[in-house]
Amino acid sequence: MPITTVTSLEGEACRPDVYCFPVQIVNVCFIGDPKRKEDGWVLVDAGMPRSADAMAREAETLFGSGPKAIVLTHGHFDHVGAIVELIGRWNVPVYAHERELPYLTGKADYPEADPSVDGGLVTELSPLFPHQGIDLGDKVRPLPADGTVPGLPEWSCIHTPGHTPGHISLFRERDRTVIAGDAFVTVKQESLYKVLVQEQEISGPPKYFTTDWELAEQSVKKLAALRPELAVTGHGRPMAGPLLEQSLKELADRFAQIAVPKQGRYVRN
Repeated sequence: MPITTVTSLEGEACRPDVYCFPVQIVNVCFIGDPKRKEDGWVLVDAGMPRSADAMAREAETLFGSGPKAIVLTHGHFDHVGAIVELIGRWNVPVYAHERELPYLTGKADYPEADPSVDGGLVTELSPLFPHQGIDLGDKVRPLPADGTVPGLPEWSCIHTPGHTPGHISLFRERDRTVIAGDAFVTVKQESLYKVLVQEQEISGPPKYFTTDWELAEQSVKKLAALRPELAVTGHGRPMAGPLLEQSLKELADRFAQIAVPKQGRYVRN
């Protein structure tokens, strides 16, 4: 996919142990403290196709080794693009929500993208995006039902469906950090220009791939109720402080006006 943002491959330490690494148009997260390499680390999401080498190089620079595990917020192509290569390289378990497993074990495909939603050039290009599921076989496992996250004892898993049935976000109470995946994002992902320059604004989940807007709204309200102080999202720059608090509250309060398309295959008017 020949679209690359101005921030691609420019990692940012958002917390001492939370590192956001943009790969073309999507962010992955390295969770672990490079100063405490012996504790290991966990990768959240697996980026774009053909990005495995870039992620492996960054991991080697930061930690000198591969992760203990890979956690997927969901299985869309831009979040699992390098997963097969990374599993082959690191031989680590992959975790996802139980409701996302059909798309990760060859049993189901995602619905096709909807180019009829309002947005911009990325929306118009979206029918070209892969929507097929992948088959990781026994390499992928369900996340624990109790909300814990393997390898990340301080973090909790929050089911945030809407964008996909088994979409999850991760939250750490100690410093109120959320890794939101695509439950909400901090760039208008439908606009090619805004994606390329990474113009920061809070937005709902990418419209062209979101299939249940009622659940998507509930998920945003659920995350807003946590009052996060830092959000690392699947697309866009990390957002923190009063800007995040005000923007996320407005998104939750006015979700129908800000996030939901005026028309579309999955929109109930």
